[in-house]
Amino acid sequence: MRPPSEPAVAGLPVRWRPRALPLEPVAVAGIGPVALALGHRASRAEDAVLASWNGVAGSDVLVLLGGAASLPWVDGAVYLGRDPLAPALLLPCALEPEVAPSLLERALLAGQGDAPLAVLPASGMLVSVAAARSVARVSLRAWLSAMALEAAS
Repeated sequence: MRPPSEPAVAGLPVRWRPRALPLEPVAVAGIGPVALALGHRASRAEDAVLASWNGVAGSDVLVLLGGAASLPWVDGAVYLGRDPLAPALLLPCALEPEVAPSLLERALLAGQGDAPLAVLPASGMLVSVAAARSVARVSLRAWLSAMALEAAS
């Protein structure tokens, strides 16, 4: 049994350290209130920018994929990039696992969702972005409304 303070991703204990060279962002993710802030910020984007993103959303989570320069800035969001040693994972741009990224990739892909997987260390969540679709303003607003209803109940 692992100590309660040891971080885990999908049940696997993983320690993270600052990355010497940050990855180029290809996605941004938010959980809970940060997901809502990200959704609200994204909903104010120009149509062309919104159309350039792909995304996935679920209860309490939002992941947007797109070019680094177009991704919205939200305090507390996790910016994700691709490590060439683990191309099926979207890893935090500023953090790297203490284990070899290729070993982490192999362990996380065994029995998990379809790749690529967004790895969110602070929450321990893995989010499959394989089903990411073009972001439509109407869908984004519907998700925001559903999240507001969920929060109110």
